[in-house]
Amino acid sequence: MAVVRGADITPYLDDVARLRIAVFAHWPYLYEGNAAYERDYLAAYARSAGSVFVLAFDGDTVIGASTGLPLLDDTDAFSRPLAAHGVDAARVFYFGESVLLPAWRGRGIGHAFFDAREAHARALGGFNTTAFCAVDRDPADPRRPDGHRDNDAFWHKRGYTRRDGMAVTLPWKEPGRGEVSHTLTFWTRALEPIA
Repeated sequence: MAVVRGADITPYLDDVARLRIAVFAHWPYLYEGNAAYERDYLAAYARSAGSVFVLAFDGDTVIGASTGLPLLDDTDAFSRPLAAHGVDAARVFYFGESVLLPAWRGRGIGHAFFDAREAHARALGGFNTTAFCAVDRDPADPRRPDGHRDNDAFWHKRGYTRRDGMAVTLPWKEPGRGEVSHTLTFWTRALEPIA
């Protein structure tokens, strides 16, 4: 596991783009991504002095990544919903994504991703909340794979609370459907200071 910050993440942008495309192609995101868009999206992290990539490796190959940055360093689309609910976006550290190849799941890497990002936010100082968004899907959607387990229980165990009504709407292409608007609901947690 490696933690890289700010401009030092630049050499890993293509690795994280590749993982996002591979992992988010599946339920619940069903995201039809492309490398050019991914690189542009991830460039916000390279521009942010407070950003972090937590990377998991198999040898020299990146098999998982988890990202974060001060919320105000992301687009306004993410800060507006929190501000509308009285949350000071300047005090929020935002977790962009955690993507891990299936063969590596269930080994504690997800917890390590959260631990490292929360520790990074504490070390930066000035943040009292960590937050992320997750796509909302109808549990009865016929595309939902049999036996799929949502991450809600994992996130609750980590101390995160789903903030119903606090959401962002983002478009992306789905296979066979073209561009579709999706609602992503925020999950937040109070960030305890360094003990």
